[in-house]
Amino acid sequence: MDRIVECIPNFSVGSDSKTIDAIVDAIRQTKGVHLLDYEHDTAYNRLVITYFGEPEAAKTAMLNAGRVAIERIDMRKHKGQHPRIGALDVAPFVPIKNMTVEDCITLSKEFANAFAEEHDVPVYLYGEAAETPEKGDVDWIRKGEWEALAKNMKDPERHPAYGPAKPHPTAGATMTGAREVMVGLNINLGTTDLQIAKAVAKAIHRKKGGLVRIKAMGALWEDRDITQIGITNTDFRKSPLYRQMELVKIEAARYGVPVVGAEFCGLVPIEALAGVVDYYLRLEGFSLEDILEIAIDRKLAEKNPKHASVLSSLSKKKKS
Repeated sequence: MDRIVECIPNFSVGSDSKTIDAIVDAIRQTKGVHLLDYEHDTAYNRLVITYFGEPEAAKTAMLNAGRVAIERIDMRKHKGQHPRIGALDVAPFVPIKNMTVEDCITLSKEFANAFAEEHDVPVYLYGEAAETPEKGDVDWIRKGEWEALAKNMKDPERHPAYGPAKPHPTAGATMTGAREVMVGLNINLGTTDLQIAKAVAKAIHRKKGGLVRIKAMGALWEDRDITQIGITNTDFRKSPLYRQMELVKIEAARYGVPVVGAEFCGLVPIEALAGVVDYYLRLEGFSLEDILEIAIDRKLAEKNPKHASVLSSLSKKKKS
């Protein structure tokens, strides 16, 4: 592939296996895209899919999956701990190879226009695609969530960029936009006290005085007897993963609560993992090219330009 776009759509479904399979299959069966990963759960009641492809194919796959979501998901019946406004809640486009954020902004606007026209669903632009930083803030768009959507949209300042100024009766609204690679790292606490989890999440959340580019929320996992700090990191270079882990440990310790585990939501860039290795092993002079697979890939790319891949481009970004 000459150009690669990554897409990580989030859908408001976590336990309906037939709906999950139908949405995943819509992406899997789209020519020119490759399914990488999908995760779902009952606590957040959410499905997160990761796939990549050429720009047009990636947009087509998003439209195909969104069509299934509208047909099968009824927001009037949806309950979950993760904030949401619609069946296809968020549809991001991420530049990976020979693509820029500006290219992905254009792609997201094309998707928004087509999606709104086909389904009469309001579509907001978020992140880099938004008109202003405030209107591009996910928390601002999701204020009050699905339950407050109809009331909020009566305010002209909250009208969507595309589609009607009222929610779809069953599918709500959708957000789309462009962003850089994001890391979802969820950290588990050894307590079932949701108030403690929320307090820890508040302490690391960017808007509450926490870490740059970090959004966090507390959630209860009753079937596992734990709570979880769900963390979205939109720039792991400015707030590396080890820093958010250590701050969660410090804040949780105030309540006598241990960190008992962690998990990624979706895929993680190797550069983000390299930063964790660098910090915890106290490495000296470490760079991405010290990783075997990257060194091999870079050497092959030098001998054969057609081999140039994501790994070889990453290895040009030194870490020390």
